[in-house]
Amino acid sequence: MAHVVVVGSINMDLVTLAPRFPEPGETILGDRFLTVHGGKGANQAVAAARLGAEVTLVGAVGDDAFGEQLREGLAHENVRLDHVASIANCSSGTASITVAEGDNHIVVVPGANARVTPAQIERAQAALASADAILVQMEIPLESVEATLRLGQRVGKPVILNPAPAQPLPLEWLKLARYLTPNQHELAILLAADASEDFRSLMDRSPAPLVLTRGSDGAWFRENGEPLHQSGFKVDVVDTTGAGDTFNAALAVFLHEGLAVAVRKACAAAALSVTRLGAQGGMPTRAELEAFLATRAPLL
Repeated sequence: MAHVVVVGSINMDLVTLAPRFPEPGETILGDRFLTVHGGKGANQAVAAARLGAEVTLVGAVGDDAFGEQLREGLAHENVRLDHVASIANCSSGTASITVAEGDNHIVVVPGANARVTPAQIERAQAALASADAILVQMEIPLESVEATLRLGQRVGKPVILNPAPAQPLPLEWLKLARYLTPNQHELAILLAADASEDFRSLMDRSPAPLVLTRGSDGAWFRENGEPLHQSGFKVDVVDTTGAGDTFNAALAVFLHEGLAVAVRKACAAAALSVTRLGAQGGMPTRAELEAFLATRAPLL
């Protein structure tokens, strides 16, 4: 069983389905309201746990009702919460999402996610040192992202940096990552480049080994030499929410089997995740992934 440590955000998504978006100052009646557990850190932790890993999450929730619900949900998924802080007099992270007319409007309030500190990362050193892989994203303070990268290097463990939501980072930080896992748009932002530039050219400029996700086209990856391509898996798409988080989690879980195998399994897990509604709701179990791969041609 792989041990994966995820450092990242924990949110409660407040989702309203409506027939249309209200005009400024207008009140309308919605069709449905849902509370959905989310946040990229929590999503990746749940996905990794369902794929059979021992998972430790490093993050924070508030001391509100959402914080309690989020902790209960993660515990139910067998995610270890020893390093999830409950911040007094602070709200849990939320994303208020209105879905209408085939689009969405989202307001994110980081809440306790903004209180994840480098000191908290240091206190989790023993967990990171025992990990087979470490996952970190960018919905927590950048100083804590840097602290995770540096601690991972110090304890000799591979850190996968999922640079989302993307923003430019110092090249020195990027070089600390064992793998970067952007899509083309995110990679262009990281490199301060034109997003219309050919993705192979962007890959050539990456300061760290890269696993580039390309939706239904699968992924391109390279450690040395020319980039290699893993094709996507053809499925009936229901909801793409959470596919990237599932991909990153699977990459971390199976990294010990070799990068090519891990990328193939990550593409397959991401494909499975889009066949059901919801981010965490669509994340497959290890048994589901193995059954899916058993019907597919072996990696060449």
